[in-house]
Formats: sequence, structure tokens, C-alpha cells
Amino acid sequence: MHLLIVEDDARLRRLLARLLATDRHVVEEAADAADALDLAAAGNGLDAIVLDVGLPDQSGLDVARELRARGSSVPILMLTARDGVDDRVRGLDAGADDYLVKPFAYEELSARLRALGRRARHPSRRNARLINGPIVLDEAMREVSVDGREISLSPREFSLLECFLRHPGQALTRDQLLDAAWPYGVAVTPNTVDAYVHLLREKLGPAGSVRIRTERGVGYRLLAPERAEAAG
Repeated sequence: MHLLIVEDDARLRRLLARLLATDRHVVEEAADAADALDLAAAGNGLDAIVLDVGLPDQSGLDVARELRARGSSVPILMLTARDGVDDRVRGLDAGADDYLVKPFAYEELSARLRALGRRARHPSRRNARLINGPIVLDEAMREVSVDGREISLSPREFSLLECFLRHPGQALTRDQLLDAAWPYGVAVTPNTVDAYVHLLREKLGPAGSVRIRTERGVGYRLLAPERAEAAG
């Protein structure tokens, strides 16, 4: 993989770069947000970014938001010393794909990067447009529209909607939605899923209210297009 390590702790950055290079990855390094954004914008085919939250010139959260605002879909593994649920949720909502708390074992970081690489290369998850009635999700562009009007979704809301659209008509449990929208190991409760589904419905408007149904004792179901039209 072609990786970018963004870490202001020079000792840790050099150690990670050396270990990753030993594992036959191509590694670039940045010590601050400015260099990270320049390297990410260079069009050099990055496969993943390891991004520390605490950078000297700008928060890693802001770097992730800026990359996503520029249209970058490069997987981001966020590093932080804070392990609170709110901190992790903020990182994921900023655009990170996974989250690792310091101190960590190198083997875990390596495994998470491999998982991000597999996810990014999976052919069924690239250049896909998922459609359910007026709802259109363009995965390549990371865009969602309803009746042709673009809707702004957070990364977690986007992942939830993608999961629904990939399983029309199927009753999905809260645990299944957690697995689809939150990285493994993040401490998120089923109530968090309910809150995000509520936000997703609101942003989708009437289309979301009609199509995303609550299944008591189970979770949620996105009606298949033909059933949604009949219900509407």
C-alpha cells in the first residue's frame, strides 16, 4: 500500500514509517496539517492515511474534514490519545474510516490498514449508484440526492443509508447497522443507531419517513422501491 503517516511526534512517526516499510509498504511522512494536505493533493495515489488528531498547526479532525470537502475518498485511520466515545464519534463524523487509541500495538495498526485497503479495493463498493425511488447515493462522488436535490450527510449517516440501500426490503438489526457504519471496536450503543436513523430520516425528508420503517424488536427496514411507492 502507498501510505501517508501524519504525526508530529517525530520518534513515533519514524518508527511507524520504518515498520511499515519493512512490511513492504511505500510510506510518506508529514509532521503537520499543511504538509499532509499538500501531499494528499499531489495526486500520488495514496491508499490510506494514518492521521494523528493532535497536530501543531491544525487539528487532524479539520484535516479529515478538508480532505472530504475536496472530494478525497482515501481511507483515513485516525490516531488519538483520547478514548472517550464522544471523541471517537467526532473523529468518525469528521470523515475518518477507523479510529485507533494510543498507545496501540503495531500489529493492530497494520491489521486495520489491511482491512481499509481491502474495503477500498472491493469492486462492489466502487463507482456504485444505489437508487431507491427518489433517493440516489453515488458512492464514487460521496453524494446523496432526493428528487435531484443534493443532501448533506455526515459520514455515519452516509454509511447507514448505503447499508439500507444495499439491503432493500430486509429487516436490519441495530447490531448489523453498527457493523456497517461504525468501525470494529468503537463503543457505540444501540441508542446511538436510533439517533442517527432519526437524523437520516429528517435529512431525507418525506422519502426517508416513508421508506425507512421501524421494525419493533428488530431494528429498521428500508422498503423495497415497489412497496415504498404503494405506501406513499
